[in-house]
Amino acid sequence: MSGQAPATGSAGVPARIGIIGAGKVGTVLARLALGAGHEVLISGSGDPAKISLIISVLAPGARALTTAEVAREADLVILALPLSRLRTLPAEDLAGKVVIDAMNYWWETDGEDPQLAGPAASTSELVQAHLPGAQVVKAFNHMGYHDLDEKGRPAGHPERLAIALAGPAGAVEVASALVEEMGFDALPIGELREGVRLQPFSSAFGAATAAGPLRELIEGFGETERGREVLAALAEGETGA
Repeated sequence: MSGQAPATGSAGVPARIGIIGAGKVGTVLARLALGAGHEVLISGSGDPAKISLIISVLAPGARALTTAEVAREADLVILALPLSRLRTLPAEDLAGKVVIDAMNYWWETDGEDPQLAGPAASTSELVQAHLPGAQVVKAFNHMGYHDLDEKGRPAGHPERLAIALAGPAGAVEVASALVEEMGFDALPIGELREGVRLQPFSSAFGAATAAGPLRELIEGFGETERGREVLAALAEGETGA
C-alpha cells in the first residue's frame, strides 16, 4: 500500500471495500456496498476465475481477486467466510485496517472445534487475536442474509432495521457509517467482547428489527439461560487467567 490515506466517501467510509467470502452473505454484502457507491473487491477460497462468472451475476461490478489481493488492496475488509478458515487469513496484509467480522461458528460447516463452540468462546476476540494489527468490529452476523438483501431502507424510513456492532470506538464509527450507507441503523453495543450477545443461540441472533427492540434483546442477554452460561464462563476465564 502507498503512504496515502485511503479515499473515503461522504460519511468517511473507505471507498474500496473488500469482502473475503463469496457465499450468500458475502455476495449480499457486495451488492449492498456497490449500491452505496463503493468499489468492491471479493474473493472465494481459491482461483478468482472460479467465481468470476458467479460474481458477475450476483454482484455485477465487483472484482474477483485472490484473498491476498483483497486483503492488500481494500481499505476496509469484511470477513464472510467459514470461521474455521480464520487461520488462513493473511494477517500482515490486514494490519492497520478496519476488519468487519460477519462470521459465525457452525459445526456443520466448521467441524467440531471446542475453542469455537464453548460458552466462553468470544469468536470475534479470536479473530482479533489472529489479526493483531487490524481493528476488528463484529457486525452483520446476527441478521439473516435474506433480510440483509431485502430489507435495507433509507434513513428515517419507518421500517428501517438495525445492525448491532461491537468493537473499538474508532473502528465502530467507521463500520457504523458503512452500515448506515447500506440501509440500516447502526447500533453500537460496546467493546468487542460484547459481541457474544450477537452470537448464535443469543436472543439477538436472527433478529431483524428496529434499533429499540434490538437493544432490548441485547441488554436482556444476561437474563436468559444462554446469557447466564456465557457470561459466567467469560468471567471464570478472566479470573482464571
